[in-house]
Amino acid sequence: MKKSRRKFSASFKAKVAIEAIKEHSSLQELAAKFELHPNQISNWKREFLENADLAFGEKAEKENPESETGPLYSKIGQLQVENDFLKKALGK
Repeated sequence: MKKSRRKFSASFKAKVAIEAIKEHSSLQELAAKFELHPNQISNWKREFLENADLAFGEKAEKENPESETGPLYSKIGQLQVENDFLKKALGK
């Protein structure tokens, strides 16, 4: 019988990585606590630290939503024109 792989959420991975960064307990203790292999915890910790700069970079992108809304407004306008044309063509 094939055993399916466990899937972990991003919040769980972050929680484990933060516990590993705090270094209040050893990797072996964390592995036993979260039922993971110590290498997996080390990998998540390394990945967390490598991508830590993304936590502050996304805020700047969210503050400028105009870059996303421009194309959307033009598409809405185009669809309204097409809708009006089709209404007139069908005689409604």
